[in-house]
Amino acid sequence: MSSALYPGSFDPVHNGHLAVIDLVAPLFEELVVGVGHNPDKPSGLFAPDDRVAFLRDATAHHNNVRIELFSGLAIVAAAALGADCLVKGIRGGGDLDAELQQANMNLVTGGVPTLFAPGLGEFALVSSTYVRQIGLMGGDVSPVVPAAVADQIRELSLR
Repeated sequence: MSSALYPGSFDPVHNGHLAVIDLVAPLFEELVVGVGHNPDKPSGLFAPDDRVAFLRDATAHHNNVRIELFSGLAIVAAAALGADCLVKGIRGGGDLDAELQQANMNLVTGGVPTLFAPGLGEFALVSSTYVRQIGLMGGDVSPVVPAAVADQIRELSLR
């Protein structure tokens, strides 16, 4: 496989996402990180363009990682971007249950397999939902997000 799409809302990007990127980027000629919108998840803390900028900054050390916006289905975006597979991070059993169903549907309907990357290390269980909740209530999220994200969340919490 030469190209993969790692789709997500990345609202905000956190060190767990970056750990997945660090883990899988060496496996592909190109890893496209697709910033999209999932209507089943609350989002909107940061505008899509801001999320792209945060990701570009945080992944600049990877010469084979590209950040792109997409809308609609990840499987459609994968085809449009020329991705051979999808990459999904897995934090635990709950993620695996949901992602297995989605992976099967993506394979059956779009012919694209999914590679699961386990959350490993100190950032394995970080969640954007908790980052948003803690950060907007004035908590310090700097240990689990890139510095630029922490700064922006801190500014938002002061308003």
